[in-house]
Amino acid sequence: MKILVINSGSSSLKYQLFQMPSDHPLCAGLVERIGVAGSDIQNHEQALQQVLNSLSTLGFINSPDEIDVVGHRVVHGGESFLGPTIITDEVKAQIKALFSLAPLHNQVSYTCIEVAEKTFPTAKQIAVFDTAYHQTLPDYAYRYAIPKKYYTGERIRKYGFHGTSHKYVGEQAAKYLGKTESKIITIHLGNGCSMAALLNSKSIETSMGFGPLSGLMMGTRSGDIDPSVIFHLLDHKGYTPADVNQLLNKASGLQGMAGSNDMRDVHRFAAEGDAEASLALAIYAYRIKLTIGAYAAVLNGLDAIVFTAGVGENDQLLRAAVCRDLSYLGIELDGVKNGQYNKEILEINRPEGKVKIMIIPTNEEVEIANQCYEMLHDK
Repeated sequence: MKILVINSGSSSLKYQLFQMPSDHPLCAGLVERIGVAGSDIQNHEQALQQVLNSLSTLGFINSPDEIDVVGHRVVHGGESFLGPTIITDEVKAQIKALFSLAPLHNQVSYTCIEVAEKTFPTAKQIAVFDTAYHQTLPDYAYRYAIPKKYYTGERIRKYGFHGTSHKYVGEQAAKYLGKTESKIITIHLGNGCSMAALLNSKSIETSMGFGPLSGLMMGTRSGDIDPSVIFHLLDHKGYTPADVNQLLNKASGLQGMAGSNDMRDVHRFAAEGDAEASLALAIYAYRIKLTIGAYAAVLNGLDAIVFTAGVGENDQLLRAAVCRDLSYLGIELDGVKNGQYNKEILEINRPEGKVKIMIIPTNEEVEIANQCYEMLHDK
């Protein structure tokens, strides 16, 4: 079974092709700068055509009809989707209805689904939702302290995101530990950032909520902020709801404080003496540390913390800042090991540390392919 996995962003499209049941990709690639000024790729339809051309040129397929399944990462699935789902018109309508809750992602995913349906007309189209993994949160974790009618009528609750990544690295960590019963905190740090508390490989708490804006400080998102700030901007500063949405989703976080959402730039600015960049790094690490403490309490103990995604895997300075002064919890970083990451699972704690500190490269595409295959194979 040939499964093409598409992981689309607002201006990029990652893909991997699998011959299942092997989870080693036949090929993988990335189309960048979609719709960016000066780019030849103006939209996701052109990007998928470039993917098809690459697969054909490299000899992996001779025809689009050779693709059996196209697996799509979709960020927000609400409460409707608990696992991988074959895409129908009804499913697309539900994805579309959630555009406002994941403004940077769901619309792009919807576009890619429609394009893939035309590009690979004989393939089954399957959606894997980031929110599905967090459907195991208990009600006292996912409900907000507002009247019940807003939950029953409007489905306002915590959903959580990056579930595909948290699931993948959490299961890899439990396997590495050799434990079926485990207490693990996964820390996904990219342009979007989130954390999850995993009890026996099931999510029981996570930092993102109703939408992917809350929780940690991120590349362009503010993370947690007092709602009173929003009312102040609306009522006293003449902001519109659209202005506030733009500010908190696209003009805050590292971008808003330091002038770039690229962590490498922020480190460089800080090294050059930029005080606001230095403060941005301190806030970024502090919020992660704060959440580790909270999740250790929720789990009533801790076996491991796992860093993953672009920043989590590659930024040793950030990992050191997060782990500093956490010895009370048994978290003790080995500075030498911390600098030796080589794209494979790496344990970076001191031998005497009671809690494993791990770097595990995430692979959402492998997880999506496995979920698609298992769903169809079990039928």
